[in-house]
Parts: sequence; C-alpha cells; structure tokens
Amino acid sequence: PAPCVLHFQFGVDEGSRANRKVVVGHRPCPSNEEIIPPKFCDNRIVSSKYTVWNFLPKNLFEQFRRIANFYFLIIFLVQVIVDTPTSPVTSGLPLFFVITVTAIKQGYEDWLRHKADNEVNKYKVTVLEDGKAIQSESEKIKVGDIVKVEENETFPCDLILLQSHRDDGTCFVTTASLDGESNHKTHYTVPNIGSDLESLTATIECEQPHHRMPAVHQNTKVIYGVAVYTGMETKMALNYQGKSQKRSAVEKSINAFLLIYLFILVSKALVCTTLKYVWQSKPGQDEPWYNEKTQREKDTNLYLKMFTDFLSFMVLFNFIIPVSMYVTVEMQKFLGSFFIAWDKDFFDPEIKEGALVNTSDLNEELGQVEYVFTDKTGTLTQNNMEFIECCIDGFQYKHRDARDELDGFCDTDGPVNKVQQKAGREELFLRALCLCHTVQVKESAEQDGLTDQVDGSILDETPSPEERGFIASSPDEIALVKGAMRYGFTFLGLESKTLKILNRSKEVEMYELLHVLNFDPVRRRMSVIVRNGSGETVLYCKGADSSIFPRVKREEVERIRLHVERNATEGYRTLCVAYKRLSPEEYAQVDEDLKEARLALQDREEKLTAVYNQVETEMDLIGATAVEDRLQEEAAETMEALQGAGIKVWVLTGDKMETAKSTCYACRLFQRNTELLELTLRTLEARGRSREERLHELLLEYHKKAVQDAPPVKAGITRSWSGANHDYGFIIDGASLSLMLSSSSESKPSLYESLFLQICQNCTAVLCCRMAPLQKAQIVKMVKNSKGSPITLSIGDGANDVSMILEAHVGIGIKGKEGRQAVRNSDYAIPKLKHLKKLLLAHGHLYYVRIAHLVQYFFYKNLCFILPQFLYQFFCGYSQQPLYDAAYLTMYNICFTSMPILAYSLLEQHIGIEDLLDNATLYRDVAKNAMLQWLPFLYWTLLGVFQGLLFFFGVRYLFSNPALQDNGQVFGNWSYGTIVFTVLVFTVTLKLAMDTRHWTWINHFVIWGSLAFYVFFSFFWGGIIWPFIRHQRLYFVFANMLGSVSAWLVIILLILLSLLPEILLAVFRKNHGSHARQVTQMCTQLHFTPSARPLLMRTFSDESHTVT
Repeated sequence: PAPCVLHFQFGVDEGSRANRKVVVGHRPCPSNEEIIPPKFCDNRIVSSKYTVWNFLPKNLFEQFRRIANFYFLIIFLVQVIVDTPTSPVTSGLPLFFVITVTAIKQGYEDWLRHKADNEVNKYKVTVLEDGKAIQSESEKIKVGDIVKVEENETFPCDLILLQSHRDDGTCFVTTASLDGESNHKTHYTVPNIGSDLESLTATIECEQPHHRMPAVHQNTKVIYGVAVYTGMETKMALNYQGKSQKRSAVEKSINAFLLIYLFILVSKALVCTTLKYVWQSKPGQDEPWYNEKTQREKDTNLYLKMFTDFLSFMVLFNFIIPVSMYVTVEMQKFLGSFFIAWDKDFFDPEIKEGALVNTSDLNEELGQVEYVFTDKTGTLTQNNMEFIECCIDGFQYKHRDARDELDGFCDTDGPVNKVQQKAGREELFLRALCLCHTVQVKESAEQDGLTDQVDGSILDETPSPEERGFIASSPDEIALVKGAMRYGFTFLGLESKTLKILNRSKEVEMYELLHVLNFDPVRRRMSVIVRNGSGETVLYCKGADSSIFPRVKREEVERIRLHVERNATEGYRTLCVAYKRLSPEEYAQVDEDLKEARLALQDREEKLTAVYNQVETEMDLIGATAVEDRLQEEAAETMEALQGAGIKVWVLTGDKMETAKSTCYACRLFQRNTELLELTLRTLEARGRSREERLHELLLEYHKKAVQDAPPVKAGITRSWSGANHDYGFIIDGASLSLMLSSSSESKPSLYESLFLQICQNCTAVLCCRMAPLQKAQIVKMVKNSKGSPITLSIGDGANDVSMILEAHVGIGIKGKEGRQAVRNSDYAIPKLKHLKKLLLAHGHLYYVRIAHLVQYFFYKNLCFILPQFLYQFFCGYSQQPLYDAAYLTMYNICFTSMPILAYSLLEQHIGIEDLLDNATLYRDVAKNAMLQWLPFLYWTLLGVFQGLLFFFGVRYLFSNPALQDNGQVFGNWSYGTIVFTVLVFTVTLKLAMDTRHWTWINHFVIWGSLAFYVFFSFFWGGIIWPFIRHQRLYFVFANMLGSVSAWLVIILLILLSLLPEILLAVFRKNHGSHARQVTQMCTQLHFTPSARPLLMRTFSDESHTVT
C-alpha cells in the first residue's frame, strides 16, 4: 500500500517560527519536503548535582561560601604565610576534617540521586524499528521514535498517541504519581492514522517544551505513541523545581552568637596588640640584653609589624570560633532524622510504610511550631467516602431504613398516581447518578480482587461478587455510583462512546455519550450530554449547591435547600443533581460551539467555560446526595493536644462552610460554647451595604469583641478552665479573603490584614473555607510574615496543598489517597494525622532541646578553652606564646570533647516521651526559641568566663609554690598549660555528664571513653620521641605532672570548684520542681479534674512560675 503522508499541528501558535518539527519513525520524507533533521536532547534524566570530574571543585566552592569555613581558610592561610605562634596544622586539620565529613555526606546524597537517575534511565522500553518491536533502554529513546507502552507502565517520555488497543481509539492516563492529580483523563488517538504504523510517514509540528505534566498509562492494554519531548525537555523535568532552602530558627541564632564571639575574638586581639606595644615602649622591655633584634627586624615597618602581630593574636585565639560545631550539627541532624524514620509508632500497617524525612535540616523546628495549617479532606478526614442518603424532590431516602421518609416521617399512604410520579423521578435521579461522572469500570482481565482504585491507591472496601471494580478521579464519584447501585441502578461501563447501565428491571439501557463538560474548581460542577435509545438528548449535571442553585428554577430550590443545609451541618459532603432536555436545534448549536471552542488555538479554556456556562442554565433540579467523609483516626485527640501545646490550628479547605464547620466541631477545634465570628459572602452581603463598607465594619466589630474587650490572657493558657473567658472561633471564605487582600492593597495597606491577624490570634481556631490552593499559600505567607515571625507548619495530602506546604517553615505531607505530590514536596511525610502529635510534642521538643544545648555547650567549651590562653598573654609579655601544645589545640574539638556532645544531642531525653505526650503544655516551655535567647546565652558565657578564670588562676596559685616535684625540680610552662588543659577537658565533659538525664550505654562509653582516651593520648604523645616533630614540647610532661601530689590535688579541687555552681543550681531546681509538682497534684485532686479537653494539668504552677 502507498505510504500515508500526514502533517500534524499540536498547540502551535499561528505565525510562530520557534516550533519544533518531529519526523515520525525517522522515515525519510518525500522529496518535495525538505526538512533538515534538528538535534534534540537524548532521553537521559539528570537530577544529580555533581559528576566524578566536577565534584571536588564544585563542592569546595559551595562549602567555602559558608562564613565559618571561609574564615578558617583565611586563618589557615595567615598561619602559612605569616610567622604565627601556632602551626598551620592546628587550624588546617579541623578545617580539613569538617570539609571532608561534609563532602562525604553530600557525595553520598548525590550518589543516591545518581542511583535514582540510573533506575529511570535504564528502564526497559519497547521501541518500533522497521516494524519490529525492539527492547531498549529509556535513555536511548530519541525524538521521533514510536514507543509501545503497556498497561500500568510509566511513560518514558512525552508522547503523542498514535494507536490504542481499545476500539474507540482512547486510553486512560493518570498523573497521580507525579502531581497528585489522579483523575483518569481520557486521551484520543490522532484521527486518520490507520492501523499500519510501519508505513506511516508523517511530520509533527508542535510547540517548544513547556511545563505540563506527563502521565501514567491506565486501563488500556497497549498503546503506541511517538516521542516528541525527551530527557530534560520532558514536562516532568521542566516541572522539577528545587525546593527553596528553608533555614531553621536555631541556624539564625548560631549566626547571631557567632558574630558576638567574632567581636570577642577581635577585641581580645586588639587588646593584646595594644598592650604589647605599651609594654614594649618601656625602656629595656622591647630589646632586652639576652634577646637583641636582628637588622631585618629593626628595618620592618612599625605598622606592618603591628598588623602581623594583630593577625598572630587572631590566630592564637581563633579557636573561640567553633568550626567543628558545624560538622557536629550536620551529623546530629543527619543521624537524628533516622530516629523519626525508625519510629515504630509511625508505621502504618495499612500502607505498610512509616514516616519519611525529606529534609533533615528542620528537625528542631518541629519543636518551635506556633501555627498549624491543615487541609480538611484526606487530612482531618479519611477521604474514604460512603453514600449516606439522598433527597429527591424533598423526599429523603436512607439506605439503612429501606423506605421513603419525608424529614423523618413515613410517606407511604399518598394517592397512587403520586407514588407513580415519585417512582419516575427516582429513576431519573438514579440514571443521573449512573451517567454523570468520569468513573471507569476495570476491564475484566485485571479484576483480580475486584477492588476500587482512587488516586492510584486501593480502597479498603471489597465489593460483593456482582459488583464491578471502579477507578475514578475522586472517592466521591465511586461513592455516588455505588449509592445508585444500592437502589437498583448499576453502571456497567463505557464502550465505544456508549454508556451502559442495568436498571431495576434488570434490563440493560444504552446511552450514547456525546460530550463531557469536565469539572473544574471555578465552575464547581460537571455535566454530561447523552442520547438515549429513543433519540432524546439530555444534559445531566451535578455540582456544589452554590453552583447549581442559581442555574435551576427558583421554586425547585427551597424543598431541596433544607436537606442540603441539614446534611452539611451534620458534616456530610453534599452535591446537587439537575437535568435538562435539549431539542435537536439546541443540541446542534451546543455541539458546534463546543467543537469550535475545543479547536481554538488561543484562550481555549475560557471559550470552553463560556460554552459550558451557556448550556448549563434553566435546568430542572431533581435532588441532592449526602456522602460521609469520616474523620481520621484520633483526629480530635490530636487537635486537642496541639491546642494544649499552645499551637494555633487553622483549617484551610476548598469545601463549603457548613461541612467544614461541622468537621471543626467533630475535631473539637470549635466547642459548643465557642462564639463564631463569620466573615463570608453571606455576612458581607447583609444589610444592603457595599461589600467593602461591610468588610470594614465587621472587622472593626470583631476586633473590638475579640481583642479590645477580651480579658488579658495569662501566658501559655489557650483555653480557660473557668467560664469567665470567652472562646472565639473565626470563619472566613475565599471570596472575603480576596476582597480583604485587594482592599488592603488599594486603600488601607495592611490595616485590614493587621485587624484580621489580631482577631485570629485571639481565637482558639480559625476556619478558612472555599479556598483555592494559591489562597492557602497566601494565608500561610501572611501569618509567617506577621509580627514576631511565628514558626508555621502546613500539613496536607493532595496536590492542592503543595503551595502551602512549600510556603510554611515546615511542610508535612500525609501519605493519603490523593497521589504523592504532597509527600514529595514536603519536609516530612507521615501516614496519618494522628502521628503529628508525637512528631511535634515528642520528637520536635526533644530535637530542639538537644540542638539548643549542643550550640550553647560548644560556645561555652571553646570560651573555657581560649580564655586561659588570653590571660596567659598578660604573664608572658604579650609574646604570643601558646599555653597549650599544638596537638591539644588540634584535637580538643575533634577528639577530646566532640563525641560526648554528639551522643547527648542524639539520645538525650530530659523528659520521657510518654510524659511529653501526656502533658502537651510542656511543649510551651521551649516555645519561641526559649533556650537560645540572650539570657541563656549570657548564662553559658558567664559560666565559661568563671571556669576559664578559675582554671588559669587556680593553676597559677599552685605554681606560686616553686618546688612541686619530689626531687625539688620546678614545673615549666608546658606543665602549666597541660594542667590547665587537663582540668578543662575533665570539667567540660563532666558538666555534660551532669546535664545528661537519659543515660544509655552509648553515653557511658563516649563520656568515660573520651576522658580515658585523653589520658592515654597524653601518655602516648609524650612518651615517645616522634622523628617528624622538630620541637617535642610534651616529652614526659604529662607523666611528670601526674607524679606530683600537688598537681593531683589542684586538678581535683579545680574540677569540683568549677562544677560547684552547677551542683548547687541542680539541687535548687530539684527542690523547686518537686514543690511545683505537689501543688499541681493537689490542684488536680481537689476539683480540677480533666474535662473533655485535658490541657491544664499544671494550671496553678504555670501561673505562679511562668517561664517566658
């Protein structure tokens, strides 16, 4: 047969020259068409950052962009260039250690990315070459290749559908694995292709690559498509956005403390440099007889000499800046994240998965959350729908009652003709439920277990044998089809544009599907146009009440509205169902308009919406459905615990207000005595005023009520135990939010926002309903940037929650039924909402306490370390003489004191996990970065100064006795430094041991092991003559020192004296704590027994001893 020569155009703007031409199957084109085959990228996907060749330079560049690393590099270079008192090894080795460990961590993470890329790139695919199916690897696909895709395979690149196994030339695809959009979209083959792809000669003209997602092939055995975009030009690669780097509050505190210590360092260097030249200005001091200057020294410029001296002092004192703290913090976060992933309480047997950590940098932020923004459907609720009841023409039908009711009254004795009329309307309603949807019946070959799939997940409910398995875009759709099945109408499926249903009489009815008017969040409804066996054309429509009621006859609305509102109040999701008969002329017009709109190259969506809106008018309302979305397991207890922890909970949902409100009551976010402040279209349109005026008026009224007239709240109390205080809840909808933000930007910038936020801060819970995904992110951003910059957390399970998850400080995805996009874009993922309680109240609290202690401890131990070195300069003529040996300088932070604090920061539990979960108020003790405020920082700094002074002057007092050894010999300066260093190492390690509340064998091993290692190393280092060291200053110094009883006495005394303030403080705290506990227990025993909301276990002790 003669080859088929075709030219397709897809989404091409007229007149645009920047489009690409693709030759199908790489077959040579006819001679009259000259196409120079352009070069396209291959199909390799690259998500890794490094290659073997660029890893070293690229990684080093990235690491030295960190201020601390760059600072230590400069210090190292100064030591190499300038004649400084300490060896370059002292700062070079710790820097090398930090850089190496970080490089290994980042290299390992990138290796995992390479591994993931290889899995994708080596994925086996089938490509047609010269009419033969050849197995190949995904990365070898080229633009123009014809690819064969079998059922449930992922598309290896972006394809245009040429041929399908189905008779009607369709296939079903889902993008759930990529963007959470799980509805099974129908795609059609290119018309007029024919079945012989071997002889097809064609070119495709399409636009250049842009951002729209690819898909996964579903419910069709085999399809063939031609590759048009490959590799990094596919929609998936173009849609991959690196998440913005989130920085925790702890990191910001570290930088602030670092600047303070940098200032201390520069001050010390300046003081020593100044005093050196003051001291040398005295006669005989600058050039004593035993140390005459060389000619070169005399010729050196004075200012240059002063500058090099300043640099030398900087090098001498530079250990006050803890470079190893960064690597310890990195390791603590990296290793600590495994504890979340390993937590057995987070394991969900249903999905056989536990928690997932995508970002280890924010562990401590989980202990600082002030606002939680949660989605409703799938997060607070299970997204597992069950058909509860329906209402037809005002008559209520409940499946479990198996009889008709009218608002609870039996309605069986009306006239016969009335009953027959009712039966006709019932069947019309049930046909509408069977026809108006996008549900697909699974093909028999794949119905192994006859289960239903939503969003790529399998629903728990196992249908009875006569049922078919269904796949659908949302659980609502399946629930409605199953609801119709209960009443005798069964949907049998769609074949070649024909919908089949089995009616009550067990007859198969056939309907020709003419058009589907797809659901979208703006219209909030969907319709189908079908033609029945008698040739009649009917439009069936279902959607939200707010979207359907304005489009049906007025008199029909009232009898349905009552049921819809009651069902919404009970927490059910409601949908209204309507229909419209179309005359042949009307349908012909609609058909023409729809075809024209679908072929439009510009503003296609707007034109289609206009046609949809035009045809969906003057419909007849038949009835409404009520579907229950059950609450998540322990949703109420979790919300209660969060509020007890002082966290404000905001519910952001696209659902209608009544449904969302009842969910908030069910979750106990709103109590029965909560006064609700409502800012919705309904309240804005009251009293016949303009919306802007009414908005202003309502905001001021609510502000007066909730803020100005509210009694002052004690710190840390969320809900009062007495009835004196008044609980408020705030409700706002998407339209009112848009109005408020637009009015705010135009006339009164930030006034409305400020009023709104102040009102919300005084409310126990806030509900934002009818929210678009972008509005969810706007709300999070508004609160995040408000006064005090509170720490925010967003939690959701669907693609529509991604924007708010990325916007918040901490984003949490739930591994629910709405695809995995939320999980992929989150910082942490958990199987169920109930796991959030432990994640915040236990893990978050402990991680924050651990890392805050780690940071303060690092600065403290380095201050203790360097202060004696500074004081020593006053007694050695400011000669930059080091107090400690170079080995001690190098190993202090790397070996002697690093492991105990790392173990502490991973294992410490100052309060047991059970206690943290039982008493949510403990979370408030560490709120607002309490342990890294300036007061605790000052305490640690003063402790470091006190101990540093004690070490130095205590040892100096010992040295006032000239003969410290049995043989009458005196100790030298290296013995002096070694005694100071020994006291220092033992004191800072024992200080940490005193702070440890939760001892494990690992803590014992690293704490006592570090001290033993120090003693062993000192003997070993001083007991051997090392050939590679020019000046062996510590030869037998340590052994000699321990031979003196006086040295032993001073070491023990100084350690005890240094720790005495800590011991006294611990005793005082213990007594104070036991007194507070007794008061609490007494209060509890009297009459403050926990109510439904057991938040105030420590009410009186909180009020009398509030920790701020």
